[in-house]
Amino acid sequence: MTDASVDTRPDRLTGPVAARAAWLAYWKAMRVYHRFEVEGLANLERPGAALVVGYHGRPVAHDLCMLQSFMYDRTGAMPHAVIHEAFARYPVLRWLVESGAFVTGDGEAMAAILARGEKVIVTPGGTREGLRSFRDRYRVHWGGRLGYVRLAVKYGLPIIPTAAAGVDDTYLGLNDGHAWGRRLPGGFPLWLGVGPLGLWPISPPFPVKITLHVGEPIALGEVDPDDRAALTAVHTRVVGAVQALLDGARPRR
Repeated sequence: MTDASVDTRPDRLTGPVAARAAWLAYWKAMRVYHRFEVEGLANLERPGAALVVGYHGRPVAHDLCMLQSFMYDRTGAMPHAVIHEAFARYPVLRWLVESGAFVTGDGEAMAAILARGEKVIVTPGGTREGLRSFRDRYRVHWGGRLGYVRLAVKYGLPIIPTAAAGVDDTYLGLNDGHAWGRRLPGGFPLWLGVGPLGLWPISPPFPVKITLHVGEPIALGEVDPDDRAALTAVHTRVVGAVQALLDGARPRR
């Protein structure tokens, strides 16, 4: 299976193609650095479109970025990660959106990806979950965010829960980035994390082993997209599945 979202002919090697090549190469190197492994891979390799929903480690979702590279090496295609549209204003990230590595929410691009039977990754906790201090680790913190459930219901997608051991040990978080951000103009998160060579993002992460655990797909069945109680029930089930993966993975670290 090949990824048809990008034209890789020599005469089309523009910014988006170069950005994606660099992205995949970087995370392939990080797979070696973190001794990356996947448990439950068969749950990801089942045919058909699905929503891969994961815990957001700090400060970035290292495991899911490495998963993109891992799946690309195995199949020639990779899951598409959802990114906030605001980040797509920056050239490199915009090129990654244009290359098909990322998608900015629901729309024509999302519909086309799912129509091709491909996987989409989303981290409902986002930076609010990823930019916490060392005092709050390996705990799912998604609040009442139901957007990912509505997306799964709209397209009839199973939800594949994921969580990884090691992701909260890549940096030592010193503060709550969102709490600090609320005190600043614009409210942009400000997070201080320490790696082996100093502060993030200057320092690389600690070379901890990262193992991604993939749970059984959760079939939603018939859910009314306007029934908030039903959506919340699905959300609670998914949160429980992801937290169980986290709890089960940590003792084996």
